[in-house]
Amino acid sequence: MSTEMLSPLVDAVRAAAAGAGAGKARALRIAGGGSKDFYGRPTTGEPLDVRGYAGIVAYEPTELVVTARCGTSLAELEATLAASGQMLAFEPPHFGGPFERQPPHCGAGATVGGMVAAGLGGPRRQAAGALRDFVLGVTILDGRGEVLSFGGQVMKNVAGYDVSRLMAGSLGTLGITLEVSLKTLPCPATEETLQFEMPEDKAIATLNRWAGQPLPVTASAWCAGELHVRLSGAPVAVSAAREKMGGQRVDAAAAHGFWLSIREQSAAFFGAEDTLVRPLWRLSVPSTTPAAALDRIEGARLIEWGGALRWAASGTDAATIRDVAAKAGGHATLFRAEAGLRERVGVFQPLAPAALAVHRQLKAVFDPHGIFNPGRMYAEF
Repeated sequence: MSTEMLSPLVDAVRAAAAGAGAGKARALRIAGGGSKDFYGRPTTGEPLDVRGYAGIVAYEPTELVVTARCGTSLAELEATLAASGQMLAFEPPHFGGPFERQPPHCGAGATVGGMVAAGLGGPRRQAAGALRDFVLGVTILDGRGEVLSFGGQVMKNVAGYDVSRLMAGSLGTLGITLEVSLKTLPCPATEETLQFEMPEDKAIATLNRWAGQPLPVTASAWCAGELHVRLSGAPVAVSAAREKMGGQRVDAAAAHGFWLSIREQSAAFFGAEDTLVRPLWRLSVPSTTPAAALDRIEGARLIEWGGALRWAASGTDAATIRDVAAKAGGHATLFRAEAGLRERVGVFQPLAPAALAVHRQLKAVFDPHGIFNPGRMYAEF
């Protein structure tokens, strides 16, 4: 760990917490590339730029593990892995910059720390798992200015209740993820994308039928009557699946562009101007949820993850959308919207009292003075 690079962050946190005894602790807004500033509730505080704490600390391809600092460019990390034929299997989105300033696109601003804080996965998440499933260990800077380490750097050292995974998706409210060790996977030997013409209900039924079969499906996306499915793996397995499933093969370059547009939300469905008018909602529901169960939500829809993720560009009120998601057995997140709406209705599903109490306890343990990203997840902390 580089003391020279780390000292400014430690000093800044300790200075912010210094006035806690007199009720004068200062809030800090953890800042990286700004590529995911749109995600979560608006927050206040002095910006604390973590990009100076950067670099890949260790990478051993034979062990399938990489350790990188929070300020490391996500593009740099992925390029390093690709050079050894490996990848981050959860396919994290980059996004290009603060949503209010520019449309989303694949940009160079995303950092490793922001990736962990947001906890988001791309199209391959349906087959590979979530970011938190690949976190082996973290080193964090807590709200007292103390450096703490959890987990390990090899898979066999990660056992029991892994505190390190709490950092995935915490939006910087528990502390600064200084370093993270991640499991990597080899890139697929071959990939092909198939396209089908079918209505929403048939797409949902078809995806669920395929899910019960030994098919190498690693991504799926339905929108406006078109279903795209990506197959990944050994050439023989991909070829056999293609013959069984049918559909139209998509040119490799076009397929790459398509899945990139889904991951980075640059596809027409995610159009920035329309999303400002009609907020973008992310619904996590059982994969078998029929289209009709969501009909109270007006607007266009896009389906991912074999039916388990439904995007809705909709002006329907938040209470109705969350009620629809809850009745379907899931929950709804206000993924993109103007800051005023995010502040008024909240971004994440409101917590039950017991869950809220757990969140408060975690916040008190890791950030007792409440200096990190106040209100970013919930107004209560």
